[in-house]
Amino acid sequence: MYDLVVVGAGPYGLSIAAHAAAAGLRLRVLGRPMASWRAHMPAGMLLTSEPRSSSLAAPGGRHTLAEYRAAQELTAEPGAAPLTLDTFTAYGRWFGERAVPQIDEVTVTAVRPDGDGFQVETDTGELIATRTVVLALGLRPFAHRPWPLLELPPELASHSSDHHDLSRFAGRDVAVLGAGQSALETAALLAEQGARPCLVTRAGRLRWQAPPPPDGGRLRSPRAPQPGPGTDWPHRVWARAPWAVRRLPSATRVRLARTPGPAGAWWLRDRFESAVPVLPGHRLRAAAPHGDGVRLHLTHTDGRPETVGTDHVVAATGFTLDLGRLLLLHPRVRTGLRTVDGSRAPELGPGFEASWPGLFFAGPLTAPSFGPSMHAVYGTAFTAARLLRGVQRRLGDRRGDRRGALAIPRPARDSAPTAAGGPAPDAPAGETLH
Repeated sequence: MYDLVVVGAGPYGLSIAAHAAAAGLRLRVLGRPMASWRAHMPAGMLLTSEPRSSSLAAPGGRHTLAEYRAAQELTAEPGAAPLTLDTFTAYGRWFGERAVPQIDEVTVTAVRPDGDGFQVETDTGELIATRTVVLALGLRPFAHRPWPLLELPPELASHSSDHHDLSRFAGRDVAVLGAGQSALETAALLAEQGARPCLVTRAGRLRWQAPPPPDGGRLRSPRAPQPGPGTDWPHRVWARAPWAVRRLPSATRVRLARTPGPAGAWWLRDRFESAVPVLPGHRLRAAAPHGDGVRLHLTHTDGRPETVGTDHVVAATGFTLDLGRLLLLHPRVRTGLRTVDGSRAPELGPGFEASWPGLFFAGPLTAPSFGPSMHAVYGTAFTAARLLRGVQRRLGDRRGDRRGALAIPRPARDSAPTAAGGPAPDAPAGETLH
């Protein structure tokens, strides 16, 4: 029986696996390294997080993005220039090759309770017994599609996470729904690939993040934002203190998980505004096939109806963090987990353990417990160290000897469990993918 099975091989799964391997746990890692980044994010994309906040987490701070650049003889971008998707994806795979002993490139089809542990089934038919399991699945299972688009065929409507190669839309009209970075960058990339995009958004106006200080942050005042996801001061403060977020009331945590709200990266603004027309203040109320395309029926904020015809519509409408979508998790576990009040995300202990003993979560689904850094690569360092400590504590409990758990450096400012809430209606999460 394994000590830990990590399901998922993106930034969070790889970082957790690196820590578990270094600690000597009997480990299996299941998933295709950086698969969502390679197949479900558009080619040409740039990360919203700064390069200095984009390293994966290994014990001792090894295998950083800077080390990868040096090893590949890549020139670092000056200042806070954005990181390309290709560079980050290649870095993640390089990290996995060095920090994780073995990754089995299979798909997990089921996670079931089994005695005091779990049985994990893969698409190859293998059954794996483990004492603990961590689900580090990223955002892909939680894509939010507006209900008027649900009955349209995929050739007429899709989600932004369905696409890597946008060149297939060259010469075609494409309506992009949304107002966050995913929507704005998808629309800009479509224009650069020869499509004719337009942006449809409920927002009355678009929001753009401010550029970072020109000194790169070396001479910041105490009141200035610090390195981490986002650019506004409150967002970065909470992103740097996930242990503190967990102590807050559930309503506050859920609100923080959604901040700072839809906005575009500062470096995208010129590319977008020069190429993409915008229909602000419009809500989608219906959509229907029309000829070879689709007709969108919109309502303006002043009540005026409007109809837009297009060849295809891309919903860049974010993600809904909902445990009910994790169909690989056995129904008895999935429906029995305590959730953060006001969300459908699991209520987690200080070690990222859910209310079902031995089941751990990592990545965006943990944002309602630990805050906005869980939406970004920046959160991998806190998550990997703290989650490993939780796994070791659980393994020690099951062996009847807490001293049997392997020792790792204790994260600062440990926190106590908070009360869990019950199930609540769907709540769309933020649109940050990076």
